[in-house]
Amino acid sequence: MKNLLIIGGSDAGISCGLRIKELNPAINVTILLKDEYPNLSICGIPYAIGGEVTPWQKLAHRTLIDLQATGLKFHMNTTVTAIQPDQHTVTAIETTTQTGKTYTYDQLLVATGALPKLPPITGLTTSNDHIQILHTMADYFAIESRLTSVKKVAIIGSGYIGLEIAEALVNRGLAVTIFQRGSEVLSTFDPELGAKIHQSLTDHGVNVITTARLAQVQPVDDQVQIQYADQQIDQFDLVLVVTGVKPNSNLLSEAGAKVDDHGAVVVNDQFQTSLPDIWAAGDLVATKHRLLGSTYLPLGTTSHKQGRVAGTNLAGQAAYFQGVVGTQVVKLFNLVAARTGLTTVEAQVAGFKPFTWTSTVDDHKAYIPGARPMTIQIIGDRQTGQLLGAQLIGAYGSEVAKRNDVYATAIFNQATVAEVSDLDLSYSPPLGAPWDAIQAATQAWELALIRDGQTTNQLLSEQQY
Repeated sequence: MKNLLIIGGSDAGISCGLRIKELNPAINVTILLKDEYPNLSICGIPYAIGGEVTPWQKLAHRTLIDLQATGLKFHMNTTVTAIQPDQHTVTAIETTTQTGKTYTYDQLLVATGALPKLPPITGLTTSNDHIQILHTMADYFAIESRLTSVKKVAIIGSGYIGLEIAEALVNRGLAVTIFQRGSEVLSTFDPELGAKIHQSLTDHGVNVITTARLAQVQPVDDQVQIQYADQQIDQFDLVLVVTGVKPNSNLLSEAGAKVDDHGAVVVNDQFQTSLPDIWAAGDLVATKHRLLGSTYLPLGTTSHKQGRVAGTNLAGQAAYFQGVVGTQVVKLFNLVAARTGLTTVEAQVAGFKPFTWTSTVDDHKAYIPGARPMTIQIIGDRQTGQLLGAQLIGAYGSEVAKRNDVYATAIFNQATVAEVSDLDLSYSPPLGAPWDAIQAATQAWELALIRDGQTTNQLLSEQQY
C-alpha cells in the first residue's frame, strides 16, 4: 500500500495518520478536512467558552505545523460528497472555491465522526443567531460572538457537555437554565447520584427544569421563546442545544457499507468495514464493549484508540481493538462525577443479576485536615460476584477520576468485586487509607450482599410455615 486517504481530521483520523508515520513513514497519507481545524479538542470547547483556555488555538492537540512535520498532507475546507469503492476514488468539493475534486486511494479510512442528534422540538432544525447547536469550531465561534450581548441563556440537554457549558456560562456571570427531558440530570448516572449534581447546579444559581416537555423554540425580535407542551412560554437571549450525537455514516452507508440499527458502521476488531480496502474508526462506528458486545458509545478516548489500531494495521502490522467499558468523567464546579461499566438497569437488560450498593467514604484519613466524603456506588453480579459497574461523586481534588479508573481496569479484566478488595493499592494518610475508598466501597458491597442473602433466606424459610 502506497497511498492512504483519510476522510476526517479529528481524533480517529489524526491518530491513524500519526501511527502510520511512526511505523511506516514511506506511506503517503492525505487527510481531507471539512473545515480548517485539524486535531482540535472539541471536548475543550466549554473551557474556551468559560475563559479557562485562551486563546482558542490552545485547544489544538498538535499544531498544523507539527502535524505536517510528520509527513501528513492536508486538504482543508474539503467536503467529501461520495465514495466510489469500485474505482477506489472519492469525490469532493473544495468549499472556498466550490471546485469539484477527485481523490484516489489504495486504502481509505473514513473518520467522519458524529452529527448532532436533535430532539423533536419545532425550531431546532438549524442554528441561527439565537439558537445554536454546539458541535463544531464554527459553532464555538458563533456562540462566542453572541455571548457578548446576552444575559439569559437556556441549555437544552444535561449530559456532560451541557453541564460543562452551564458552569462556563455561570462563570461568565450569565443566568442559566437547563432543560432536561428525563427525571434527573446526567441520565447516564443512577438518579441518586444525579441528584447530587442537580443540587450542585442549583447551589451555583443554575435553574434546572427536569421532565421538561418543550414544544417549540422560536426567535422573536432579539430573543428566543421556548414554548412548553402546556403552552407556557419562557424567553431567553440565547438557546444552546447539546442533546447528544448520532453516527455520521451517510458516506459509507450510501457506498454500500454495512451499518447497524443505530446507523453506526459495522467494523471488525481491526476496523475494516464490509467494503474492500475501506476502513472506519471513531464516532461513526459501532464499538466493541467488553460487557455488552457491540454498542454505540462515542467518546474521544475511544476514537483515539480506534484510530491508533487502524493505523497499526494499515502500516502493515497486526493490531486488534480490545474494547471499552464506558469510562467517563465530568467536573462540575467543585464536584467530579465519574462512571464506568454498566448501570443497574443496563446490567439487568444485558442479562446479569445485578446487586447495587452505595457507600459514603472519606477520600483520605479523617485525622488529616481536609478529608472529604465520596459517594461510591458499586454494581456487581449477585451470582458470580463479577464487578459490573461503578459510579463515584466527590470533591474536585479527591482523585475521583483515578479511583474510577481502577474500577475500569478491574471491569476490563472481568475481575470480581472481591478481587478489587484484594488489590495492593498505595497508602499515605493525606492521600488515602489502609483500605482505600475504592476498597471500602467494594467491601461494603460484599457485606451488603451477604446480609441481603441472609434476609432472603430468612424470608424463604418463613414462607414455608
